[in-house]
Amino acid sequence: MRKILTPILVLAVTAAVHAQSNLKTITVTVNTTRHQKITGFGAACCDGAMCPYGTDTNPVRLLYGPTSKVGLNIMRMEISPSFKGDENASWSTYNWQGCVPSAKIVKSRGGIVFGTPWSPPGEYKTNGSAKGGNTEDENAVKGKLREDCYEKFFPWLNMYLAYMKSKGVDVDAVSIQNEPDWWVNYSGCLYEPAEQVRLVKNYAHLLDRETYKGVRLISAEPLGFTQNYSDALMNDEEARKHIDIVAGHLYGHAPLDQGNMKDAAKLATKYGKEVWMTEHSVTDNTGKLPTWHEQLLFAEELNECMLAGCTGYIYWYMRAHWAFVGTGDTQYGAANEKNKLLPRAYIMSHFAKYVTGSTRLGTSTTGVTTGKTNSYFETSAYIKGDSIIVMAIDTTKTAYNLTLKLPLKVKSGVCVQSLSNESLCKKTTLDIEEPTKEITVNMPARSFSTYIFMIDRPEETAINSPQAAKRRSPATQYFDMQGRSLAYPTGLCIEKRPDGTTRKIYFDER
Repeated sequence: MRKILTPILVLAVTAAVHAQSNLKTITVTVNTTRHQKITGFGAACCDGAMCPYGTDTNPVRLLYGPTSKVGLNIMRMEISPSFKGDENASWSTYNWQGCVPSAKIVKSRGGIVFGTPWSPPGEYKTNGSAKGGNTEDENAVKGKLREDCYEKFFPWLNMYLAYMKSKGVDVDAVSIQNEPDWWVNYSGCLYEPAEQVRLVKNYAHLLDRETYKGVRLISAEPLGFTQNYSDALMNDEEARKHIDIVAGHLYGHAPLDQGNMKDAAKLATKYGKEVWMTEHSVTDNTGKLPTWHEQLLFAEELNECMLAGCTGYIYWYMRAHWAFVGTGDTQYGAANEKNKLLPRAYIMSHFAKYVTGSTRLGTSTTGVTTGKTNSYFETSAYIKGDSIIVMAIDTTKTAYNLTLKLPLKVKSGVCVQSLSNESLCKKTTLDIEEPTKEITVNMPARSFSTYIFMIDRPEETAINSPQAAKRRSPATQYFDMQGRSLAYPTGLCIEKRPDGTTRKIYFDER
């Protein structure tokens, strides 16, 4: 027996209401197929939004940590071309010191910090400048890393890691390059896919992983997440073993577009690599605060990244009228108060608060066409500890009944729902009288809902720890291809048996 109920406001009078019979029904069936584990969500500590460069810590204080209202846990930093971390570098007004104050706060709150070079030092490059070299002069030299300086690149990254460590920040990962396919007139450096492969396969062993234990290497981050960059790395056995995270941006290409993020994630996932979307800004060219419809499109982008295989999503600016924290510039509207959380921050919190640390589950949907960019209804589902989480995004003017069919019985649940720029993250409770696998609720028009269900008697199912069922014995150990111990093996791993023998093994969670 199951009760068909709508959400009820926490602390309000409990009133069970049946789903409306005059509404169409969308049915989402969640299955036990496991996909990627989600590392988290974040934004960039960058010039402009956090002036003087990176040192204004108000945004990170508002956005980061499990007790914050948003729950971000990944921060991106620019590795400026200032050689040796010179705090008085003359090339630019920014340097490695700028991100230290914010990075310290993020790390103290359990977060991940990583650095991306916009350019290596100018003396390493073909044009002799940290700038990309794109000018009106058609004969301008494109700024690329000189091949005779390839051997200097990773030692330069080691200098950055050493500098940050000396300031109290253990950097978790470093990238090869910001947008290697985009010729710019600001700080930039171009690489062809084959050049990146040569750099990584021949010199990435110089990254000092022994001194900076746990530091991971991120691929170059192409403008549109084009797979020609990541596939070239993944198809080269020597280069592949050095890369831990495949990354890219979404400019001009949605996550589910053919030939971009979704396809780039295929080889990365096959070889046990994480997939991070490391920069995109949504509806940032408008002269006003984003509309509610634009906020829902942002929610859909987050959702589509998860469906594409993303394990980490990092937005661009933290503070901008189209981002998470207000700037105080009233030309964009009175709601753009400085250091006040904007609606987009609360949209991000749906994912950051509830999806971080979860594993995505497979879903199928009836009653609506899905699987396309910006579908009018989108969904995804996750398992995290003893909870099953279901996302539902409706961009239309029409309300629906939403039936959720779950793979396990659940005994209780809550809904976190955002309905407009003025009604965000309202928490409601689901009155489930007895354990059930199916529940139907009313889904308001133009809404974003996150349903969090508590599994009934989770100890009786292996869904929470499927890897345990795959282990030969409790004494069997698993390591990634760099020899680091894995509590939950995924992708290509090394299995060490109790008798000391080892073998390569691939865990396919799909």
